[in-house]
Amino acid sequence: MCGGEGTRLDAPVEKPLFEVGGTPMVDRVRTALDDSRVDDVYAVVSGHTPATRRHFDSSSVSVVDAPGDGYVDDLGYALERVDPPVLTVVSDLPLLDGAVVDRTLARHDHGSLTTCVPAVLKRRLGVGTDTTFTAGGRELAPTGVNVVGESDAETTHVTYDARLAVNVNRQSDAAVAEAFARDAGGGRP
Repeated sequence: MCGGEGTRLDAPVEKPLFEVGGTPMVDRVRTALDDSRVDDVYAVVSGHTPATRRHFDSSSVSVVDAPGDGYVDDLGYALERVDPPVLTVVSDLPLLDGAVVDRTLARHDHGSLTTCVPAVLKRRLGVGTDTTFTAGGRELAPTGVNVVGESDAETTHVTYDARLAVNVNRQSDAAVAEAFARDAGGGRP
């Protein structure tokens, strides 16, 4: 998913093309998907991200041009064009890697899977917690990595992996991502 306006980031480039460690975030996510067991990759763009659309013109990634009506609507639009189950990933997870993607896929059994991190982890790392919900007595934050399945059954997977906790919505989030990207461990805290 790389078609949002990204206004909170306040960057001179479209959010998916914002660089962390000298590489656009969308390319970091694409590398993670390439290094995983994912077969086909689709970039969901919109009129809000024309440079990101052009970024994929010379790549092997299939592009879905969504209307740009918001994350949920654009996701629904994209899901109507592919067969489930589908792994969905936001483009602002610059620390994502193939092993994390594969672990997420291994957790999927049936239905849909929402991957979350404890909100306290995001706060401890110093990144924003824009969306949270309570489940099992814990405050959780969605990571933007999910599996949308064929049935209505839903499972919530909670992970403490900081690579899924650091999504870049603001400049302060970007600073945290940069610090992890410099880490020789590839973004692990």
